[in-house]
Amino acid sequence: MSATMKSGEDAGAGAGAGKGRAGAVRRVRAVRTRGGLSLRLDLRAAVVGLLLLAVALAVAVALVGSGDYPMTPGEVLASLTGGGDPGQQYIVQELRLPRVLVGLLVGVAFGISGAVFQTVSRNPLGSPDVLGFAQGSSVGALIAIVYFQAGAFGVAAGAVAGGVGTGIAIFLLAWKQGIHGYRFVLVGIGASAMLYAMVLFLMTKANIVEATRATTWMTGSLNGRDWDQVQPLAALCAVLVPLLLFYGRPLRMLEMGDDAAYALGVRVDRVRIVVLLAAVVLVAAATAAAGPISFVALTAPQLARRMTLPRWLKGGGGAPMPGPNLVLSALMGAVLLVAADWATQRLFGADQLPVGVLTGVLGGGYLLWLLATERKAGRV
Repeated sequence: MSATMKSGEDAGAGAGAGKGRAGAVRRVRAVRTRGGLSLRLDLRAAVVGLLLLAVALAVAVALVGSGDYPMTPGEVLASLTGGGDPGQQYIVQELRLPRVLVGLLVGVAFGISGAVFQTVSRNPLGSPDVLGFAQGSSVGALIAIVYFQAGAFGVAAGAVAGGVGTGIAIFLLAWKQGIHGYRFVLVGIGASAMLYAMVLFLMTKANIVEATRATTWMTGSLNGRDWDQVQPLAALCAVLVPLLLFYGRPLRMLEMGDDAAYALGVRVDRVRIVVLLAAVVLVAAATAAAGPISFVALTAPQLARRMTLPRWLKGGGGAPMPGPNLVLSALMGAVLLVAADWATQRLFGADQLPVGVLTGVLGGGYLLWLLATERKAGRV
């Protein structure tokens, strides 16, 4: 009798779990066009994406209206559309709008790049902060500052060169019949430690003025950003973000393992190389524009993933979890960065605290929580 009751309970639990899984599956809809094209639409992800987009735009408008000369959202929107008095138009379009646009673009670049690194490495800790790419950009920028006394353009060029060079070196060191996640993460962590030592060495070679400038840059800040930083970063994002989205389906297939991806017709090595190179260039360009703002690339994909997971998958228990959504990771990165910049201005005043300090404090706490969660779920 008890065995019968137990089996009935197990069947009921299995039916309930199956129902939960079915509910998760039913949220995905197939959309067909008149031309015969079809695509899968995850309704929950679409709703979350729209909410993140709305939050990013709302915070951006609030950020443009913040400062020594506060403006209402209505005045900000009027100045953006050509209305308002000339003074307001100058403040919005020449002083504050470029800073906000750099924040949005840098957040998008860090968010989508972090999602790519975490998907390829199959590791929630596989982000540019951990794998050494941000440190490589810092080394390049410091060389430009200390040895060439370069201006803003030279520092940006050095950061891009350092980031891309670090990426190529890590690829070559991690390559052995392809790039595999575990080896890629280990090589990246080793490169990060070596590059950080180089940063300390370069700081010892700098005079007081150069050291102060280098420290400010390495903290990560949106202060003083203008249209010179917006235009090249926007051009790169316009090319590389769609490229990464195009490879989104093969990336999802890589989550099932190389053998399964090969069986489904995915050119595994080619996909990895293309998406990693695109992500490295995006990280280098974003770092050149705003400095190595920490933990956005690590945190954004994980938060975006947890906002779209079905409840029965959030419990862990050693169950494999799907990788980050690229679009949602990009939007989450934009939200995190502009929200952090708005918070620093509201709490400490304009240009008083670099945004990289706040993201570092919050991101460090999140990293500890993530490690504890992954250990509890049996995934680390």
